[in-house]
Amino acid sequence: MSIVIRDVREHELDSVLALNNNAGLAILPLDAHRLHLFYETAEYFRVAERDGNLAGFLIGFGSESQHDSSNFAWFKQQLASSFFYIDRIVVASRRRGGGVGRAFYADAQSYAELRYPQMTCEVFQDHGADAALLFHGSFGFRELGQNTMPHVDVRASMLAKELCSYAWVSDTYGGKLPDVAWARGRQRPAPALQPAGT
Repeated sequence: MSIVIRDVREHELDSVLALNNNAGLAILPLDAHRLHLFYETAEYFRVAERDGNLAGFLIGFGSESQHDSSNFAWFKQQLASSFFYIDRIVVASRRRGGGVGRAFYADAQSYAELRYPQMTCEVFQDHGADAALLFHGSFGFRELGQNTMPHVDVRASMLAKELCSYAWVSDTYGGKLPDVAWARGRQRPAPALQPAGT
């Protein structure tokens, strides 16, 4: 009954897409093209396995990425320092309440605090947000403000959390982390080759 968090594999993208689009109103739908773009560009894209089955996923971007989310842009405008942005987390309905979300947030924080002073995310306000706000509050997130997302007319509570270990890691290692497995970043796929003349 253990939970394993690991980098996503390309052949799992169809399953990730189905999880996303069956998650309900608390998450925006995706199409295969946009998910593949996330696969190629996301700094953090991990899945959870429980009992050998896909139980969820989490996608995150560093503040210097070219991510085009309006919520990501909101954080870039509001925050003076760099940050790690959780774009989306989805846990399979049959696995909710079983610790998968907490395992993801622990893993994402372990990744982020080596690289960023803050972690950010949003919770949609219009679809019964109390449980999600309580979950994030229990991890130390606080609301910085609210943002209404254009084109989808969804209001989001914009949350941030200070990562207390970042200053020590930055002072001690100066941006050059030791080469140990748990501190390594995601090995992103090589970009697709463009045909000549395009």
